[in-house]
Amino acid sequence: MEKNATVWPLVDAKRDVFTDLSDRVWDSPEIAYTEYRSAALHAEVLRQQGFRVTEEVSGIPTAVMGEAGSGGPVIAILGEYDALPGLSQQAGLDYKCPVAEGGNGHGCGHNLLGAGAMLAATAVKDWLEAEGIEGRVRYYGCPAEEGGAAKAFMVREGAFEDVDIAISWHPGPFNYIDPALSLANTRMDFEFFGRSSHAAAAPHLGRSALDAVELMNVGVNYLREHMPSGDRIHYAMMDGGGSAPNVVQGYAKVRYAVRSTDTPGMLALNKRVMKVAEGAAMMTETEVKVTVLSAVSNLLGNTPMEEAGYRNLEALGPTPFDEADFEYARKIQATLSDEDIDTDYRRVGVERGNGQPLHQDAIPLNVRGEPMIGSTDLGDVSWVVPMVQFWGATLAIGTPGHSWQWTAQGKSPAAHKGMVRAAKAMAATAVDCLIDKDLIAAAKADHQKRVSRVPYVCPIPNEVEPPLQPRPAD
Repeated sequence: MEKNATVWPLVDAKRDVFTDLSDRVWDSPEIAYTEYRSAALHAEVLRQQGFRVTEEVSGIPTAVMGEAGSGGPVIAILGEYDALPGLSQQAGLDYKCPVAEGGNGHGCGHNLLGAGAMLAATAVKDWLEAEGIEGRVRYYGCPAEEGGAAKAFMVREGAFEDVDIAISWHPGPFNYIDPALSLANTRMDFEFFGRSSHAAAAPHLGRSALDAVELMNVGVNYLREHMPSGDRIHYAMMDGGGSAPNVVQGYAKVRYAVRSTDTPGMLALNKRVMKVAEGAAMMTETEVKVTVLSAVSNLLGNTPMEEAGYRNLEALGPTPFDEADFEYARKIQATLSDEDIDTDYRRVGVERGNGQPLHQDAIPLNVRGEPMIGSTDLGDVSWVVPMVQFWGATLAIGTPGHSWQWTAQGKSPAAHKGMVRAAKAMAATAVDCLIDKDLIAAAKADHQKRVSRVPYVCPIPNEVEPPLQPRPAD
């Protein structure tokens, strides 16, 4: 029997359980390293589905892993469930209306990401049991993708050492295989320590930490002209030293995100930014302290896994959106600009065509658009395990990432349909690996060829620990 005919019905059989899980996580959005409720929900469902559950993976209280099966290769399916600050939004609306003003919201769809990945893993578990085949499937519930680099810390602690293949996905506007383009990224705090004084009566006694931050920002802006065009540097003022203009500010802090097309380039750019900070400190006679908060590597592609994933994505046929799905997507698009919509099409290299607000088919593997690249801690997993990442259409084309519109669509019927379709693609690709050992061998050979050219180096310094947050009081 065709393997898709055996594994896809197993996804459909559990779809209600996992759409409910996705909605419950959406209802309690938690940001990086505070996902205690979300992790507990994932652990609860894993146990209900018969997985062997490990909590606090790699010493991270909000990381969870479920395993099923025995012997054979280990296939990991990775999920996430962290939200974003400031993106609270009521579901199903086409206008901005927060659930809680200034509250958190799932503005990147990780409620769907985690539930869909676990749905795929559960279908593979049920398939292994039905077929009596050796092999193991693991669901990794990974927190803090949004700036917290949890997977990079997990890689450093050996959480994926015995994994043969890794599979993941991300909700979005289109169905396609991720082209494995991302930026390596470091987040660093620069704290400047000066000397306070009366700004009018004794300015000569002061050493302004705020001046140092401003000089650093100017220096980095000049640096932008002399770095590779694909690199990025961003900053946010964390502490300007106070609100009194008649005080020379003795303390100030700025946070920088430094991105490059690969990890060696990022590490080199980090050093240049640090030199600018040192120069600002010298000019102002202040002291600077640099604290690395997190770092992630760029994604590493894997041709055999991408080809296998695309075959399954194409075999699924169109996502079964109905007119109600299209109508809500049109309402969301009415809140967007033409530039928002055109940008999404350019990103994946597809013509706007018939203008339907939802994408149903699979974008061919060889179609490439204009690179518009972010960062993800999946990058570090891809350097230690052959990996493929799917994108699944769950929302209106043009929806900006990290927006109230994305949050609003997170519980929609279209989002649920896209999640189930992605779960089927992931489950079928995992089954391919379990029944075709040549696919795993080819994926590992491709991976080894890539890492032999540029060996993996964890971008997080050994002394840096994840910024764990305390469990909230009940």
